[in-house]
Amino acid sequence: MTPLALPITLPKTLQQPLDRFYEYLRAERGLSLHTQRNYKQQLQTMAEYLVHVGVTDWQAVDARWVRQLASKGMRDGMKASSIATRLSSLRSFFDFLVLRGELSANTARGVSAPRKKRPLPKNLDVDEVNQLLEVNEDDPLSIRDRAMMELMYGAGLRLAELVDVNVRDVQLRSGEIRVIGKGDKERKVPFAGLAVEWVGNWLKVRKEVAAAGEPALFVSKLGGRISHRSVQKRMAQWGQKQAVASHITPHKLRHSFATHMLESSNNLRAVQELLGHENISTTQIYTHLDFQHLADVYDKAHPRARKK
Repeated sequence: MTPLALPITLPKTLQQPLDRFYEYLRAERGLSLHTQRNYKQQLQTMAEYLVHVGVTDWQAVDARWVRQLASKGMRDGMKASSIATRLSSLRSFFDFLVLRGELSANTARGVSAPRKKRPLPKNLDVDEVNQLLEVNEDDPLSIRDRAMMELMYGAGLRLAELVDVNVRDVQLRSGEIRVIGKGDKERKVPFAGLAVEWVGNWLKVRKEVAAAGEPALFVSKLGGRISHRSVQKRMAQWGQKQAVASHITPHKLRHSFATHMLESSNNLRAVQELLGHENISTTQIYTHLDFQHLADVYDKAHPRARKK
């Protein structure tokens, strides 16, 4: 919601309750100055808009007006997070008025902010993946790291799944790994090619690092199961060492696996199974089709799109 062109002097029926609320925030809630300023800015802007449309009393602001305040913000191009902040400040203010007996009910409580768009992590292109995985150092930890990255990209594992894999879960000959996904659901994941080769290379040198009796496939330099944080740190370091422009994370490798598989196969159901998603809607959000491919399919398939 953008400020109106000219400053508006609020009527006492709107301004005085706001002043009491600001004093309450300062004296009783003990909020930071930054938070107090945010509340004041959001409420002032809404109050000015209400005056502009002829509403001069907070008692007149019912759920319909609250929805209109949110809609105005959307029309003005506000982000969903900013609208959520604005409605939150209004709910807090109305809670205060209800507590003081100046409102009978908080009409902002039943109005939800628009859902935030779920940001998609940027995937690596194939050249960046190849650049990252050109790790040819022969010390055990470097072999381990390449095996982890090859497996993340080659099988699309979640970070937790990678860390939790045990040696007994890996079948190199058949190219299968048993993983426990979200909700403790077990699935078998295929892997092949360089992923199989480098997991095999790691298994040959793993005994030089792993503690006796340690079941984990991937272990730290101390011999125990490697931690989530260590995997994240090592992959980021390899990204820098290999001069990859993108910041490397385990999730980015998984997302790249999903994106490249989907673009090559166009089989959403298969990618859903490989990723271990319970609902296909999750896969649709998590991955994105190459738009040019969609455009080509449309041009070839739609009767009214074919050139005569």
